[in-house]
Amino acid sequence: MGPHPAVAAVRTAVRASLAGLMPGDLVLVACSGGADSLALAAAVAFEAPKAGVLAGGITVDHGLQPGSADQAARVVSLMTGLGLSPASSARVAVAGPGGTEAYQGPEAAARSARYAALDAAAQAAEVPGAAWIMLGHTLDDQAETVLLGLARGSGARSLAGMSPVSGQYLRPLLQIPRAQTAAACTALGLQPWEDPHNGDTAFTRVRVRREVMPALATALGPGVAEALARTAGLLRADADALDAIASVETDKLGGTMAALGDGWPAAALGALPEAIRHRVLRRAALAAGCPPGALAQRHIVSLDELVTGWHGQRWTDLPGGIRGQRRYGRLLLFAAARSEDPGGRE
Repeated sequence: MGPHPAVAAVRTAVRASLAGLMPGDLVLVACSGGADSLALAAAVAFEAPKAGVLAGGITVDHGLQPGSADQAARVVSLMTGLGLSPASSARVAVAGPGGTEAYQGPEAAARSARYAALDAAAQAAEVPGAAWIMLGHTLDDQAETVLLGLARGSGARSLAGMSPVSGQYLRPLLQIPRAQTAAACTALGLQPWEDPHNGDTAFTRVRVRREVMPALATALGPGVAEALARTAGLLRADADALDAIASVETDKLGGTMAALGDGWPAAALGALPEAIRHRVLRRAALAAGCPPGALAQRHIVSLDELVTGWHGQRWTDLPGGIRGQRRYGRLLLFAAARSEDPGGRE
């Protein structure tokens, strides 16, 4: 008799993800102890040895709740019991507002601290092959991400949601519903931990999960999460194609370093289609030092106005102390302290 259907589905998804790795590579499962990451950890522990891949685990203690250290120790014990080795925890400090424009709230701050800890764990791993990090994001997480992007008025890249492979990060469960990971845990006799923050409607994502998604299902019928996740996949293909074109156009302009040196000719920029031009400008802003999490579409639009809506404006300030300015028909980006120009010039 085979495994429970939910267990089999999670294992199949993990097996497909592991197929792209080399024998001797290490996969670290990022496990909070919740149903999604716990089901993932169990599947990786089962599938990795058959693929010749090393399998470990890490849990991140954000220190935001009483007893968080005890919970982290419990998760490490669970991962060890499943056969993941090495299994460890990492304590992080979550940044507060601090009056900086880059701060986007407690959810974003916790996410940044978590990913920094995961990056550090992968870099510290001493294995013959590469070190990968596997995340337990599900189809429902993908749907919520798309809705959040829509609410922010984000572009195609944000609406494309999370990618199954992003650098060293792997997300094998993006086609697996959250209900299936919970069923897998039940079938395996695993007791997931329910993070109290997951029920706190002070957090935007929790409100989307608890209120918006059920309302959409009631109004539109079942299958809303699947449809949103499918939309993300379609938009991801489009965004990848547009990004590739933007990369070529950036090179034609001399690369992002040209924008930080002598600048780019505004006429050449203005001749590009808006979708490509905005991507080119975003690349330049990030290369200049704008924090990715703080660089919003409104900043790109204000930069674009120096190209397509020029009427003598002085400059536009971007996050991270970066300034965009048009001088003698060229668009430049630089640290704001460099500018002593009293006004825009052509």
